[in-house]
Amino acid sequence: MKKLFFMMAAFAAINTVKAQDKQFTKTGKIIFDATVPKSPENIDAVNKSVVCVLDTKAGALQFAVLMKSFEFDRALMMEHFNENYVESGKYPKAEFKGTISNNATVNYTKDGVYPVKVKGKLTMHGETKDVEADGKITVKAGKINAVADFEVLFIDYKITIPELVADKVAKTAKIKVDCSLEPLK
Repeated sequence: MKKLFFMMAAFAAINTVKAQDKQFTKTGKIIFDATVPKSPENIDAVNKSVVCVLDTKAGALQFAVLMKSFEFDRALMMEHFNENYVESGKYPKAEFKGTISNNATVNYTKDGVYPVKVKGKLTMHGETKDVEADGKITVKAGKINAVADFEVLFIDYKITIPELVADKVAKTAKIKVDCSLEPLK
């Protein structure tokens, strides 16, 4: 009986350690900006419903975002974004699956700011492409924050901008990801 109890306690402890390796949020933020330089009109949006999971032990990283959750200043921009460009009815989400290639340099138990290189596959508008981004992991008082900036060429994801507005929308979108993570329970 003692042996069975000990085995169950050891199994529970192992699962607890594994759970602490996984960090999670469903309130991450992505800022999207396709503003043409020197344009009087900003083409930008924010999404505050980003789901992110980080396995600190393996460096595995995943993001998922519903395209309809991007908020624009103007309703008409949001309508065009969802219906004409990203076709969110047909392609409702975008997701990234990858790794922090220099994960071994991050000490998730010690406060600090750690530069990281993220590599993986971004799927959007039915297309999957390899992406790389520079980012940083900030550890402060046991909390982990992950930030990364990268750019997306619309043509790579077969997103077409109508000629009528082609001079008002950048061909490349700047993407900023910002996620404050908590241990996955």
